[in-house]
Amino acid sequence: MPAAVVFDHVAKIYASARGNVCALDGVAFTIGQGEFFGLLGPNGAGKTTLISILAGLTRASSGRVAVMGHDVVADYAAARKSLGIVPQELVFDPFFSVRECLAIQSGYFGIRRNDAWIDELLAGLGLADKADVNMRQLSGGMKRRVLVAQALVHRPPVIVLDEPTAGVDVELRQTLWGFIANLNKQGHTVLLTTHYLEEAEALCGRIAMLKQGKVVALDRTANLLAGTASTMLRFKTDAALPAVVAGHARVTGRVAQVTAHDAGEVETILGQLRQAGVKVEDLEIGRADLEDVFIGIMQKEPA
Repeated sequence: MPAAVVFDHVAKIYASARGNVCALDGVAFTIGQGEFFGLLGPNGAGKTTLISILAGLTRASSGRVAVMGHDVVADYAAARKSLGIVPQELVFDPFFSVRECLAIQSGYFGIRRNDAWIDELLAGLGLADKADVNMRQLSGGMKRRVLVAQALVHRPPVIVLDEPTAGVDVELRQTLWGFIANLNKQGHTVLLTTHYLEEAEALCGRIAMLKQGKVVALDRTANLLAGTASTMLRFKTDAALPAVVAGHARVTGRVAQVTAHDAGEVETILGQLRQAGVKVEDLEIGRADLEDVFIGIMQKEPA
């Protein structure tokens, strides 16, 4: 599969009064053309720094990054034209309408008579009835949709979505993912960062996980899921879990999730809960999800 994005041993070191800070430490992986690829990691892992280098907003300390064969430093104009980036922040021009913003964005890439594609973007992202509304009058969710449209207005082969659904409603998520999934089917490459791991599990064929500036996992989503405990007990309780269970459990409020590797271990865990007098509600037994995989990998001590 031809490469759409190449990260070739990328490092980034920031100088500070307390000494050098390593944000990226030899990150190396390739995203193939037409992939829907996930980049995951906790806050401070280096995801935004890596995307900033890809976008040309930050210069790598060492290593090389290329988009559709174009080096982001040596061939920056072609690299930028190949990219459409939806940033985390809501950045907008308060002096123009939605349609005017998209027309201006088209002009940045030297594209004239782009009305047909702009109309398609407006319709596909649920913005058709807001086309002539000033950006200042839009809700946060609508502004987020405009950011997506701006990133796509020049039909880039590579689309980067940096936390695109943070703080937005369910309707926008469904609209956005339906539209982006369709573009991916047409051959566009998509790079997604998100803290909503159910989105990454549903959408991404491959996933890389960053921790402290290093790639700690890189595989197909199905393989990552297959490599963890196959069973997960989920239930609600008001009682503290016994130590023998708490050691391999994750508790969020009243909801506890406990990993088990087979049916025998499920029976053992339930017996330990009964023996400790822990009353459980809404018990579910299912497979581990990407969040379970992610937490397990992040909790591992570095080699």
